[in-house]
Amino acid sequence: MSKKTIRVFSREFKLKIVRRMLAGENVSALAREVKVLRKDLYAWRKRFRSGGPEALRGRGRPPKAVAAVATRSAPAKSAAAAPDASSKRIAELERKIGQQQVELDFFSASLAASRGSAPAERRVWRVAVYAVIEAMTTSLPQGELTIERMCALVGVSRAGYYRAWAASAPRAEETGLRDAIQRAAIDNRHYGYRRITIEIGREGWSVNHKRVLRLMRQDNLLCLRRRSFVPATTDSDHGWRVVPNLARHMVPTGLDQLWVADITYIRLQEEFAYLAIVLDAFSRRVVGWALATHLQASLAIDALTMALVSRKPVPGSLIHHSDRGVQYACGDYTELLERHDIQPSMSRIGNPYDNAKAESFIKTLKHEEVDGRAYRDIDHARSSIGTFIEQVYNRQRLHSALAYRPPAEFEASLPPRWTAAQQPSAAAINPTCP
Repeated sequence: MSKKTIRVFSREFKLKIVRRMLAGENVSALAREVKVLRKDLYAWRKRFRSGGPEALRGRGRPPKAVAAVATRSAPAKSAAAAPDASSKRIAELERKIGQQQVELDFFSASLAASRGSAPAERRVWRVAVYAVIEAMTTSLPQGELTIERMCALVGVSRAGYYRAWAASAPRAEETGLRDAIQRAAIDNRHYGYRRITIEIGREGWSVNHKRVLRLMRQDNLLCLRRRSFVPATTDSDHGWRVVPNLARHMVPTGLDQLWVADITYIRLQEEFAYLAIVLDAFSRRVVGWALATHLQASLAIDALTMALVSRKPVPGSLIHHSDRGVQYACGDYTELLERHDIQPSMSRIGNPYDNAKAESFIKTLKHEEVDGRAYRDIDHARSSIGTFIEQVYNRQRLHSALAYRPPAEFEASLPPRWTAAQQPSAAAINPTCP
């Protein structure tokens, strides 16, 4: 009867195997590879965790084939022995790794023991564990700690976590979306659902406008608009020359090619004021405006003067379009246009669509600023409306015609050939108001 051979392994061999186990290699595959029982590998790892490399007792040398397998993943040793200080440092680090693994096993066992025995207790425990895992995967840096690894550490199944996440995540997502919609609607109280969709899209939400409409309707956030008394601001019954409509079929391709102008009323506490505006038809930016308590030609001239000073259009490159009102047809206004080589253009009789861009701005101004406000006097109205035009409309409000961008942002994004500084007119801007 043959004598049974007892295999012995050196401490260095056991240490290399334990290191491969701590690196995450499969224990069963490793046991088959080195031809050692799994229980022996677990015993080596347990001794290492409790006492470090010194706890791995061994005598003799393993067979050459087995030793080659153990050293296959380790770097080749240099001819010179490592310094004693480095060896001690490595031994200390390995001891600390083993101690941390023992502590991890302890906390994992303690967490498993706290799950309770009753089904209700275990359900509450799982919900709390799933919440911790979700927090680790969404707001904290994961590193190498994957969901599978976290589930294994706490003793729950990965499939169970994903089932719980699928049940709760849609509700959490809709709650966050409703909050974003409500904040956008409060900050922009006159925005409809289309602009609200674009506004929250700029914050990172990817949502369809029909869903935004449904949620705004459920939360009663849709705008309600009413039309009040409208005094007349256009007097076309005059003897001044009326010019043809040059802007009817014109499609501007750059800044300062077409300006549109109009006048609207503003209700104060005890009287009416009147606002004249000049708008760049290409960028929708208000380039000039004036507010007064009269409808004289000087009101429109002040708005045009502001536009000329701020934009300095190239002579002969600009068309000025307005209605047939006496303020735009009078001699002082047309003389100012001629002085800067600007071609006048006027709408057809009773057709507001010819000046649709200016009418659209006035509608926006009324709904988003004027309606619901009680201006004390002309100075209060001038301050509030000026802030709305310069800060809100020109710089913040999203315009559907500009791919939902503010006019100032749209102009800043244009190529240099559209935004190059233009030379001022040689004529001085010094009109005489009637």
